[in-house]
Amino acid sequence: MDGVMGFFEQLGPNIEILGARMPQVLEGVQATVLATALGGLLALVISFVFGIAQTVKVAVVRILARIFVEFFRGTSLMVQLFWLAFVLPQLPYPFGWQLTPLAIGVLALGLNYGAYGAEVVRGSIGSVPKGQYEALSALSLSPARGMFRVIIPQAWALMIPSLSNLWIQLLKGSAIVSTVLLYDLYFRVEQVRDQTGTWFAFLFALVAYYLIAWVIVIIMNALEVRAKHKIGRGPALSKSLGSLLRSPGSAAVAKGGLA
Repeated sequence: MDGVMGFFEQLGPNIEILGARMPQVLEGVQATVLATALGGLLALVISFVFGIAQTVKVAVVRILARIFVEFFRGTSLMVQLFWLAFVLPQLPYPFGWQLTPLAIGVLALGLNYGAYGAEVVRGSIGSVPKGQYEALSALSLSPARGMFRVIIPQAWALMIPSLSNLWIQLLKGSAIVSTVLLYDLYFRVEQVRDQTGTWFAFLFALVAYYLIAWVIVIIMNALEVRAKHKIGRGPALSKSLGSLLRSPGSAAVAKGGLA
């Protein structure tokens, strides 16, 4: 029996079933966390590379970066995933590669969300006051050195809340990697659902994904507080631990303390 009444009537047996399947479920959690972490790191690298590339003075570099961003933002993540899984291996040598399910998931997530992140990086760099760019000339800094020593530290503090949201979106998007036989959390929940019913299985999935997202929020809040402290806009992380549970970019996080 499914539905609300069935959920409560079968709660005890369903918890026993979940307990029996917990080793497989934990393997699924591990696969989801790994895909989310590696996909997020790849997306971060892509975000900075193509975000900064869109701000340089060389027209060809800007155009190529823009093409990349618009292509991966404008095509479906599912199509990209299937292309890497089923089309890439059929390409002629040396372009054809047979990737593992984890590599496919990480690449698809990293490329897709990295394209969105590149726009966050570009916008954050553009939000740095123009006076900072004028200061680079006054200090006789080269464009590259000024970008990484002056502009990026200020832009980093601005972009963290948006990147945090993208990372959480990436976590939720990681559920589709089960379609290429990566036995992630969603795949294991589907197995549990066959025995426990929809209500119990997906309630567990909601809680599990939420807890992982909560960890991401804490990490990104810590990075935001630290970034603001380094540019003199807030206290040290050790004095702002109470703000880490708040949403990224909130007034409390921005000030580095409790509201």
